[in-house]
Amino acid sequence: MNIRRTTTAVNVGEVTIGGCAPVVVQAMTNTDTADAESTARQCAELAAAGAELIRITVNTAEAAAAVPEIRSRLDDQGWPTPLIGDFHYNGHVLLRENSGCAAALAKYRINPGNVGRGSGRDKNFAEICAIALEHGAAIRIGVNGGSLDTALVTARMEKNATRENPRDSQEVLNECLVDSALASTDAALECGLGTDSIVLSAKVSSPPQLVAVYRELAARTSQPLHLGLTEAGMGIRGLVWSSSAMAILLVEGIGDTIRVSLTPEPDGDRSNEVRAACEILQALGLRSFAPSVVACPGCGRTSSSGFQDLAKQVEDHVRARLATWRSAHPGVEDLTLAVMGCIVNGPGESKSADIGISLPGAGEEPRCPVYVDGKQVGILQGTPDEIAENFLAIVDDYVNRNFPRGAQ
Repeated sequence: MNIRRTTTAVNVGEVTIGGCAPVVVQAMTNTDTADAESTARQCAELAAAGAELIRITVNTAEAAAAVPEIRSRLDDQGWPTPLIGDFHYNGHVLLRENSGCAAALAKYRINPGNVGRGSGRDKNFAEICAIALEHGAAIRIGVNGGSLDTALVTARMEKNATRENPRDSQEVLNECLVDSALASTDAALECGLGTDSIVLSAKVSSPPQLVAVYRELAARTSQPLHLGLTEAGMGIRGLVWSSSAMAILLVEGIGDTIRVSLTPEPDGDRSNEVRAACEILQALGLRSFAPSVVACPGCGRTSSSGFQDLAKQVEDHVRARLATWRSAHPGVEDLTLAVMGCIVNGPGESKSADIGISLPGAGEEPRCPVYVDGKQVGILQGTPDEIAENFLAIVDDYVNRNFPRGAQ
């Protein structure tokens, strides 16, 4: 793996982005920020799922006024997770008129494409930078493909049209994204902010375009980079599109903090975007967040849904105990479990995991060999509930024995 790792580190509250720090997981609420109770509740849910930074919309005076209460509620509940304010159009006004909001936020997100127009843009941008400097807050200069500075794009497109061999319009847009981010970085530095206060992003909705833009951005700056698609979509599409782009970049060492921008189902669980980000990093071997459960996909040899039911029970068991395990059994995040469905790959995959079980396929004896650290330690038989109970007991015993309480 080619590890780029940015040379610049930015502290956002107690969380470090860039430098030698691990890739940080972010999430964003979708509640009405003015409703401090519901926003704080969702922030706590996102933090419990693994979010290390949480962004909230700050778009009205009411939302800005609620930020200190949200911060206070989270602190009272034992969630010190830093909050990021997402500002568009009126951030300079909201931050200046609500000092409590400015102080409660660890980072401000600024979009150069909609911070203002003409000379007003520079003035508004400078105002936000000045407030960040006053409060010791970091900023993210977040350029978006859907909200690029129209004057910049128009000028570049017109110039391109006069070339003897005009470039593809997509190339011009990509160049605008990168140049806008870097020009805004220079502007922030001129306002007095240090390189240790600036994170960059240049987000789009196309995976190939995201890869191209971030490769160029990474080649031209040492600032930490926030990685993610602007809109990934719902369900499988959102997961695939996000992981296909981000995995390429992360393997190349590009990206210091990530967010998976999934569109939730109506009344869906917002925390799924956090779990997706954690899974991407864990799949690439960059971070460990929770024990991994490898499960057989099933085929014509698997005559029942027994292995599927057991895999689900194991997943639920791990998730229900994860918070306790993390605090009581440090290192448990690296635990690997396997639930397999027939003799073809069952024993081999089970031996490769820390703990594995191979359920019988079609025509096989109703016996379930169990493997611990590569060795068979027994055979489980009985009803599905009995097998599940006994296997989960083996898992709990392994955690207690191999990840001693308080171990570092």
